[in-house]
Amino acid sequence: MGADDNDEGRAASGPGHEVGEASLHAPVLPVSLVEGRSALVGELVVRRTLPTRGRRMVGAWCFADHMGPQSLDPGRSIDIAPHPHIGLQTVTWLFSGEFLHRDSLGSEQLIRPGQLNLMTAGHGVAHAEESPGRSSGVLHGVQLWVAQPNATREGESRFEHVAELPRVDLANAVATVVVGDFGGVRSPARRDTEHVALELDLHGGATDVSLRANHEYALIVVAGEVLVDGVIAASGQLAFIEAGRDEIRLSARDGARAMLIGGVPFDERVFMWWNFVARTKEEIADAWLAWASGAERFAAVASRFARIDVAPPPWVLPTK
Repeated sequence: MGADDNDEGRAASGPGHEVGEASLHAPVLPVSLVEGRSALVGELVVRRTLPTRGRRMVGAWCFADHMGPQSLDPGRSIDIAPHPHIGLQTVTWLFSGEFLHRDSLGSEQLIRPGQLNLMTAGHGVAHAEESPGRSSGVLHGVQLWVAQPNATREGESRFEHVAELPRVDLANAVATVVVGDFGGVRSPARRDTEHVALELDLHGGATDVSLRANHEYALIVVAGEVLVDGVIAASGQLAFIEAGRDEIRLSARDGARAMLIGGVPFDERVFMWWNFVARTKEEIADAWLAWASGAERFAAVASRFARIDVAPPPWVLPTK
């Protein structure tokens, strides 16, 4: 999935954004709510809770779109045409419906609920996400981006599909470990930093979820409402949990579903524009030029849709 072209480049975090020994013993800060915003990606309506003015990153997580629920009608296209990425991993996770992933590596993979598509962009990759070409219910899911660290962000692109992921039974809930480790089990998905993503199916009542004190976290509610340490979080909001906690209590009176993402605060400065996660404006400009000129950096995607073109970054002067 791609960001809309109105997303401006911004420094998301910088050096010194770390958790030291002193902060782990500081008073626990209250949970804070961040309001997301509606966006249109192709014909797909999403609620974007990262990045926002209130919160740029959570650990290495730098982007979060909650898509749908939206009817998958063959007469209405919700396809996302080929577009490029650099310096990030896309984590695509569905609660219902199906999507067909195609990329410039030659991958073609249908994703269904409870399965993980993870694409590592590295130096550059392009992909498309298409309707499966038949009526398959209601599309509902999330796409999350992870900023790759300097150690891997210029590396080769990769794609992986994980059909089965471990689950952990909690009091009044079930946690699916999408990325990272939790409750003594580990997802087989690749990680380049210390981060985690869980789907939480909350059945009603209180659920205590173990946390790592050196992680910051965010709860993204996708159905129902969740009481997060006394703060009510609903769809379209992100509940941010500062580092320093080893547990959080969640309550959902009538049941709810949410994604819990977290990680060690990212200590590298990040600059984002469109679908690119980089460090400088120059890197972004180089990536845009490679895409716009059809350079080998972004190979073709075997899609029935024409690739997405976008105007240059605002700091790139037009050529005469």
